[in-house]
Amino acid sequence: MQSLTDRAPGTDTGNPLAWLWALSEADSAREVARQVVQIASTLPDCTHAQVAWRLDAKTAPDCEPAQPIDAPDLEMLQAAAAEGSAWRDDRRRAAFAFADRAGAPVLLLAFAQPQPGAGLPLSFIDMLRIADRHMWRQLALAGLLDTVAGLEHAERLQRALFAIADLAGSDRDMPEMLRGVHRIIASLMYAENFYIVLHDAERASIRFLYFADVEDTTPRDPAREIPLASREHTLTWYLIRDGVALMGRTEELRRQVSGPLAVIGPDSHDWLGVPMLRDGKVFGALVVQSYIDEVRYSDKDMALLEFVGSHILTALERKQGQAALEESVRLRTQELAEANRGLQLEIVERQRAERLQAALFRIAQLATADISQDEFYRQVHAVVGTLLDARNFFIALLSEDHQTLAFPYAVDESNEVRGSRPVGRGLSEYVLAHGKGIFQTDDILVLADQGHIDLDMVGELARCWLGVPLQAGDEVIGLVVVQSYSEEDRYTPADEELLTFVASQIANSLSRRRAALIQQQALAQLELRVQERTGELRREIQERERVQEQLKHQVMHDALTGLPNRGYLRERLERVLNLLKRDARRQCALLYLDIDRFKVINDSLGHLAGDDYLREIAQRLLTCVREPDLVARLSGDEFAILLEQVPLPGTAVRVAQRVLEALARPLLIAGRELEPSASIGIAIADSGYELADALLHDADVALYRAKALGRKRFELFDASLQKRAVDVLTMERELRIALHENQFVPHFQPIVRLDTNQVQGYEALIRWNHPERGLIGPGEFLQVAEESSNIEAIDWWMFEHSSALAARHFSDDRYLALNVSALHFRREDFCGRLLDTLRRTGLPPSRLVIEVTEGSLLDDPEGVRDILATLRRDGIGAALDDFGTGYSSLSYLHTFPLRVVKIDRSFVARLGEPGSGNSDAVVGSILALASALGVEPVAEGIETEAQRDRLLAMGCRFGQGYLLGRPAPLGDPPTAG
Repeated sequence: MQSLTDRAPGTDTGNPLAWLWALSEADSAREVARQVVQIASTLPDCTHAQVAWRLDAKTAPDCEPAQPIDAPDLEMLQAAAAEGSAWRDDRRRAAFAFADRAGAPVLLLAFAQPQPGAGLPLSFIDMLRIADRHMWRQLALAGLLDTVAGLEHAERLQRALFAIADLAGSDRDMPEMLRGVHRIIASLMYAENFYIVLHDAERASIRFLYFADVEDTTPRDPAREIPLASREHTLTWYLIRDGVALMGRTEELRRQVSGPLAVIGPDSHDWLGVPMLRDGKVFGALVVQSYIDEVRYSDKDMALLEFVGSHILTALERKQGQAALEESVRLRTQELAEANRGLQLEIVERQRAERLQAALFRIAQLATADISQDEFYRQVHAVVGTLLDARNFFIALLSEDHQTLAFPYAVDESNEVRGSRPVGRGLSEYVLAHGKGIFQTDDILVLADQGHIDLDMVGELARCWLGVPLQAGDEVIGLVVVQSYSEEDRYTPADEELLTFVASQIANSLSRRRAALIQQQALAQLELRVQERTGELRREIQERERVQEQLKHQVMHDALTGLPNRGYLRERLERVLNLLKRDARRQCALLYLDIDRFKVINDSLGHLAGDDYLREIAQRLLTCVREPDLVARLSGDEFAILLEQVPLPGTAVRVAQRVLEALARPLLIAGRELEPSASIGIAIADSGYELADALLHDADVALYRAKALGRKRFELFDASLQKRAVDVLTMERELRIALHENQFVPHFQPIVRLDTNQVQGYEALIRWNHPERGLIGPGEFLQVAEESSNIEAIDWWMFEHSSALAARHFSDDRYLALNVSALHFRREDFCGRLLDTLRRTGLPPSRLVIEVTEGSLLDDPEGVRDILATLRRDGIGAALDDFGTGYSSLSYLHTFPLRVVKIDRSFVARLGEPGSGNSDAVVGSILALASALGVEPVAEGIETEAQRDRLLAMGCRFGQGYLLGRPAPLGDPPTAG
């Protein structure tokens, strides 16, 4: 091969200055290529010049000019691009790579009848060097522009997410917030037609929370619940049911959905909908659509809408939570306002009672005061005048023979003079006889017409007349009267009641000896009533204040331990994170704790003991922190410690070590000495954290890692833990795919009679035939399956396939053992479903044994016992797996209908070895217990001849392990060793 600087056809022609000017004017890499092609075409004998891009792509390269390139020329161009130099072949072709880097354009030249010995013009070679620099600059500039465009897009997206978060935290109502969300979405893509639908899985309904459409203007009530079944086979129904985004025209959407498509409303030119997901569950969907043919959505729009959708879901949840809190506050404020109004009325009543008390107390004093009778009457009149209208007031007294009525005191605006007169048919006599006190003018006239009174004895008629008898003991001795000559002043029953009391005081004053005693008793009774009422009011106020404080404390604190709860912790975290934003040098730490094996303790010792256990844990945690650090109980056996000021991560580590040491001290609960422990996840927060939930999530991820590494330890959160959490999510998704695509394979391990090596049955063990990782054992995926709620579906797959294989391949005297998760014992239909599976696969129930763990027995002893008894009546046996490793084996074993007890491999492992006395004793005890209870023991994990011989010597007849046969698919002979 020769370089372009070697001899080649052509002569030094052209105008170099014009070349340089044309190259300097080029404003893009393609324009530089176009100028180079034009300049090259002026070379003598050059029949063809072409610049090509994207030589490494699978599709045809881009060319300038846009003409196809044949295969030999394409190979030469790719070689030139790889070497970054010029080439020439036998066909008299030449290629030159610009910018000397991958992806750069390459120039192809073709010559016809070149003159021998001729070379390329030096000016053209120099031009290529200059063009190379121009090309490099333009490519670099284009890369920078792409980078800037990407950053601008990321900035717009970030601003949109911030705006959504601000809307959720603002005091705007829900419709205004949703209109703001619509505007934000419209700033990122075409979203003139947009709606948000929320899904309630428990109620199987949806609500159109927001709806905007230029074609479909029918209003949607955001509060109206629509049964999801009524929208079956619509695009919204598929989004919520399948949880998969959909995009395209109607015909394209028909091919994307998993069934028939029902179109509701106007047909759009393009449609894009994404589900709003949280923890794999669909909580709603976002939809945009276009009625304009030129507007089409892309995969970028779908990815953007999915990304924004999760933040909108968070904003909606936050806004709905805020609305619920505001409604709760509003109702509570209304209740307090009602209570306050009642209290104000009580205060007014109390003030009135106090005024009445003062007046009556004064009258009581007058009744026993050492003053003249006239002075007594005048002061009584003054006191009565403070309580009601008493401008016209008189007191009348009966003589001892009740024949004369005297008026010892009278004040009247009419200047009427009242002296003594015989008892007749006056209004005063009518009150003395009947005890009725309030009369209007018309009432007086009616009494006169009826002949009850004589108007001549009444005097000037009053507009309202009130008289009350004076009664001393059982005897009426006179009356006291007030009257009004004005239409505006009218007396009420309350005035009558007051005047009645005044009259009693006046009557008492007429007999001093009796009056002193009556006055003392009345005063004592009155003071007692007032004090009781005052005390009641004070106690009511104190009780209301106490209830308010108690409610506030209960809302933000855990009732069992008295520690702050999750809501209190989140509020505190939000405040601390705001402080970190203002001071970037500050750091805080969150320790997320999970008490190890609390469920076992709770089930073994009872809930009361479990409560005592948690209270003691809370007290120990409080001793490990100082102000202003916070200890909170989140839920169940989960606690958290917030360290507000952490100068170094080591500070949080030291606190975690103190916590582990404090919890490790023995604890006496329900008569048993326990050694508590905990797993701790630590997340260090700086100004980069925006939300409290993010910090809680990271601490939880670290906690999950600590538990996975063996508990009783702590782990710091870092990026690798986040990746592991993502890996768990990946495995959850792959498990669902594996279940759908039948990637699981049953393996069967023989259960052998130890003295004859005769196979008695097989235990079915699951394996995962992963398409990329190959065969995977259960230890790598069962825990993820249990935590993701996939274990029940996997178990039923295993029951179905294992039973079918056993029915076809096992001899009639061999049984099948299946491991059953504890979750199945919480299902009421477990027994019926299992029997239906056996009938369908053809395996007799008498040849099936289900293996349960001690944790399954402890979860719901009564319920599990009933299920095992039901299965036993149908012929299905039960085996207790890994016996001896739990907490309550001996206390529960005799109460369950078991056929087999499987001795855990940890006890078998040391049999036959020197110093294995403890293992011998444990195994011997289990064998003796099994014999006493009438159940058959089976030893697990037999791997050596010594272990088998020792078990035979101890009386164990059956066992399984690698010595006797490894797990294998049916059709492969079991391998020993």
